[in-house]
Amino acid sequence: MAIMSKRPLRIGLSARIYHPQAGARGIQSKSLQYLEQSVAHWVMSRDVMVFMIPSVSGDGQVHRSSIRLSDYAEYLDGLVLQGGADISPQCYGEEPLHPDWAGDRVRDAYEMELLHEFMESGKAVLGICRGAQLINVALGGTLHQDIVLQVENAASHVHEDFDRHAHGVTWSGSSAFAKLYPGMTGGRVTSIHHQAIKTLGRGLRVEATSVNDEVIEAVRLETKPYVLGLQWHPEFHPPGSSELLDCTPILDEFLAAARGRRW
Repeated sequence: MAIMSKRPLRIGLSARIYHPQAGARGIQSKSLQYLEQSVAHWVMSRDVMVFMIPSVSGDGQVHRSSIRLSDYAEYLDGLVLQGGADISPQCYGEEPLHPDWAGDRVRDAYEMELLHEFMESGKAVLGICRGAQLINVALGGTLHQDIVLQVENAASHVHEDFDRHAHGVTWSGSSAFAKLYPGMTGGRVTSIHHQAIKTLGRGLRVEATSVNDEVIEAVRLETKPYVLGLQWHPEFHPPGSSELLDCTPILDEFLAAARGRRW
């Protein structure tokens, strides 16, 4: 009798949202939901099936009563919250200090609901850049609206070179990263953010900080389910790079947590 092979993991990826601008025509007059190719390919590098999860509200034709975000949490094995627009300061009880930092309340609400549905289902969650900030705010934490403005002796965390900009991070021996990276205390990571975690959300602990200014660079939920937030972009770290931290141990840990839900 033939032995059935295990099915591939099914990982959901939250959508970035493009909102139509006044006076736009054609496709730009529509709400667009999309993903950044690199993050999908990074997750797929372990023979994982990736599904972008669209929001189920807005101006589309599908009503919330027909498909819910909880249905995705039930069907999929894990969730990746990808990067993108700022979190609205109103989500943590503040007003934007600059109009450009107002964020995207529509996406905030969608991803917070998505996060809570996956956590309620006991599924693994990995947040990248904005995703790490979203996890923190959803659990009651706050953010620095702008690192340069609000962090003393701030180092550079964003640069016009975009994904070619990097800085060092460090972790202590008590961090779970110490087990993932034996003999290491840090590395260099791709950095594309002007906001950062300020006060921690409920149940989170700091896993890594920036070398020069101690900005929080990674957080982890201390209890189940598996929830990890990375302020950096592992999808922009070339495989085998000698200059940047090899993030495959982090990906493998996340996928192992997702797999443990089923096997």
